[in-house]
Amino acid sequence: MQITDNTVVQFNYTLKGENGEVLESNAGQSPLAYLHGHRNMMAGVEKALAGREAGERFSVTLPAAEAYGERKDGLTQRVPVKHLTGAARWRPGMTAVVHTDQGHRQVTVLKVGKFMAEVDLNHPLAGRTLTFELEVVAVRPASEEEIAHGHAHGEGGHHH
Repeated sequence: MQITDNTVVQFNYTLKGENGEVLESNAGQSPLAYLHGHRNMMAGVEKALAGREAGERFSVTLPAAEAYGERKDGLTQRVPVKHLTGAARWRPGMTAVVHTDQGHRQVTVLKVGKFMAEVDLNHPLAGRTLTFELEVVAVRPASEEEIAHGHAHGEGGHHH
């Protein structure tokens, strides 16, 4: 079965930087799952997966605009330290997760005080050309409930 809109795709990935260094991977973990065609996946990755089938392995190199976006200057904000998650003690350069109205967002700590931190709201990988090594594990038709909810359920997907 080919990956088309309203299919649930399970895949494995390894993300590499410009010099081939591994930045992220789900190797040894459960595959990720998403509902294709519902803007649940990075645009460039979704475009690369379209039309593929289970068992296919390939890599795609994406410019920043199709991955985590271009870096935007001056995209900083002061936030209470208690809203940063991911570490007990914060230092400049560390990546934190902040919970926003739009969901979780990765930020980079620029300065940290006793109660407030200044963070860069650009994704830590914004502005970079990235290579995704992808393996399609499974493709199946989405259920009516998944389509109505706009995301995949079950293993690797959303759990209610």
